[in-house]
Amino acid sequence: MHNIWLIAKREYTERIKTKAFLIATILIPTLMGGGIFGIASIAARSKTTSHIAVLASQPQPAEDLKQELENGKNSKMTVDILPASTSHAVLDKEIDDKKIDGYLVIAPPTSGEDRPTFDYRPRSSADIATSEAIETALHKVLITEYLKGRGVSASETSAMMAPVTLNILGKNGEHGNSRTSFIVAYVLFFLMYMVVLLYGMNVARSIIEEKTSRVFEVLLATIKPDELLAGKILGVGAVGLTQVGIWMIAAAALAVTAGATSGITLTVPQVVFFIVYFALGYALYSSVAAALGAMTNSEQELQQLNMFLMLPLFLCMGMLLPVVTNPNSLLSVFVSEIPFCAPLLMELRISISMPPPWQIGLSIGLILVTIYAVLWVSSRIYRVGILMYGKKPNLPEILRWMKYS
Repeated sequence: MHNIWLIAKREYTERIKTKAFLIATILIPTLMGGGIFGIASIAARSKTTSHIAVLASQPQPAEDLKQELENGKNSKMTVDILPASTSHAVLDKEIDDKKIDGYLVIAPPTSGEDRPTFDYRPRSSADIATSEAIETALHKVLITEYLKGRGVSASETSAMMAPVTLNILGKNGEHGNSRTSFIVAYVLFFLMYMVVLLYGMNVARSIIEEKTSRVFEVLLATIKPDELLAGKILGVGAVGLTQVGIWMIAAAALAVTAGATSGITLTVPQVVFFIVYFALGYALYSSVAAALGAMTNSEQELQQLNMFLMLPLFLCMGMLLPVVTNPNSLLSVFVSEIPFCAPLLMELRISISMPPPWQIGLSIGLILVTIYAVLWVSSRIYRVGILMYGKKPNLPEILRWMKYS
């Protein structure tokens, strides 16, 4: 145990004194938080500003559409109303010359019960924002025209078309916000993703560095390979926990100072389970990374085997939306119990909607069993692989390593 402690202390002190640790501690949450909030802020404030022409035989619907597009909630467009007889070839030329961004043709209904037809010719088919703004405005204009035809006054129409405020309530009746809840869950998910992958790969890189410099040959004269592996995992993991602890303290301080105004808060269960699942996820992935580092001789070879670490994380990424939209579905429960996915997806479910305690306990139990199995395999690969130089072992050779006592 003394040797394990010495190795862990060495790994911890060497890494925590580096500039990379300080930069990562400050830069990662700053970039993630700034990026997420920046994108959300831009998306919330951005409005399409396209310049389009509207061809219509009836002036009133066209005028209503113009008012809606130029003064709407999600658009600030410039709209030119032209006669229905305007040549499409002329407008196509204006699109090519970038004078307008598109034109909308409103054809009158063929019978009294039909709707008008709407044909839109955009300059760019990828301009989804403008198309959606036109669709939304047309829908509102059609409803307004229908109500006006039934004798409903303009004030009554405006009252009926006013947006509805939906209050999100928690289990105890407190007010919440689905957007801020998603932001918190989203940030915690990607933070977990990055730190588990980052510190897991740090274990593999540390092994390759010492393997290349032949430091292992000196260390193994006094330390057993299993003790060396355990010390590395504990030391690098302690660095990760230190970094996560700093981030959690900063997040808690931010929640206290700005949570009341922004509505973004962190709860105690979110923080506690984040640390628990980080420790479990790190132990699991770093054990696999240690075996990969022992089997390879360079960073290039390690990159080729990264898929073994990345595939479960890619699965977690692919399941992000299904779990967020329905965290208690059978699929969400199943994938969040998979040991290699549980650190990310169970933590995500906890951040969104607290699952039953037995599901949390089962996920932790399955992770612990898997960690034990992976460590058993990794330790046998590690104690032979760290002394193998110049040759990448094949699968039969790795299986023989696992049989050595």
